[in-house]
Amino acid sequence: MHETALKESEALLANWSDNGSKTKKCFARLKAHLENMDGVRFDWKARPGVTYSLRAAHAAQKDHSLFAMVDVIDDDPDNRWLSVCFYGEMITDPEERGDEVPGGLLGEDAACFDVDAWDEDLLAYVETRLTEAHRSAANGG
Repeated sequence: MHETALKESEALLANWSDNGSKTKKCFARLKAHLENMDGVRFDWKARPGVTYSLRAAHAAQKDHSLFAMVDVIDDDPDNRWLSVCFYGEMITDPEERGDEVPGGLLGEDAACFDVDAWDEDLLAYVETRLTEAHRSAANGG
């Protein structure tokens, strides 16, 4: 599924006409960040008109089936935005920038970060959360 997921996510990027908010560029950046992590495998769930989900898991995980989900919200293809979600116990959110979503990630409590435009500070913050979640997953999380 890993290679298929990456190919399908690349196809989305290739066919995505960004509206100036640069969310396409945001998705590409977060995807690249995940691809540079050791031991990560990907799954892809496409629901055109609803979401496209890039799901990242670590081979060492035992407690969860993934450690991060980067959703492209597609309810308005001309105005896509991202929702990046984690299991609440796998990350910290010292600046409280995420939303707590009870049952929001495969039925478990989640912390989600909305990205609706290019924001260097927010992207760096979310990348730090991705790194945290990866570390937790690598330790069996």
